[in-house]
Amino acid sequence: MKQIVLSLIANAGGVGKTTLSVHLAYEIVRRGFSVAILDLDPQRSLDVFCGIPPAEVSNTIVKALSKDFKGDWKLISVWEESKIQVCQGHPLMAEMANELVIRKRGEYTLSDRLKNYPLPHNLVILDCPATLGMLNVNALAASTHILVPVQLEMKAISGSAELVEWCISTSDELQLSPRPPILGFVPSMYDDTVAMHRQYLEQLPEITEHLQLKLYPKVRSSNEFKNASAHGLPLQKYRPKHPACKDFKQITDDLVALIKEKK
Repeated sequence: MKQIVLSLIANAGGVGKTTLSVHLAYEIVRRGFSVAILDLDPQRSLDVFCGIPPAEVSNTIVKALSKDFKGDWKLISVWEESKIQVCQGHPLMAEMANELVIRKRGEYTLSDRLKNYPLPHNLVILDCPATLGMLNVNALAASTHILVPVQLEMKAISGSAELVEWCISTSDELQLSPRPPILGFVPSMYDDTVAMHRQYLEQLPEITEHLQLKLYPKVRSSNEFKNASAHGLPLQKYRPKHPACKDFKQITDDLVALIKEKK
């Protein structure tokens, strides 16, 4: 088996990155594997989704990226699941991003940490911020694979095509070999009662085919996702029989297949 480091990247906020992170993590653990989620977003919405209180800065990802880090990852188990652990985010990540700009090998800091002080988990999910700055560059350099959640709005769809270009050009500038592949687009927060959503969902196959990317099944919009996150739980624990719980199956299948590949 090999470790997969998956970045969830989008160049807009509110597109469902954290929703995808926590629900994929839960599905992967149900298949018998272990997951770490690293919160690179200064907004730290992952804390809310996982039902954990904000952490002191010394117990967050800021510590892992600091110059004096010696491998003592600050991980907290969530939802009484010993196989799901979170390294929490912090608003000071915005300042850390500025520091990384001027640091030698600043773009590779997270990658270096994961190589020099490897985590034992089968899957490491990087929940990325909504701007394509230094933190996302770090995520890209550390990734084995990328997943792009897409909101069904014109701005988001055109932005996602630009994001693909950014991933390719930045990977080339960083001389990443191999370049981390984009697993595919995930249409998120789909509401079949909204005509615009139906229209854009029909257009997405042509766009992803042009970009030579996979298009995953849609993740539906449901108030139950909001209710679950308000309780700090994934939908699978909050309402296990809700039909939206099945929306993550195909991505999970692909990730499990990647984990099971021989090194």
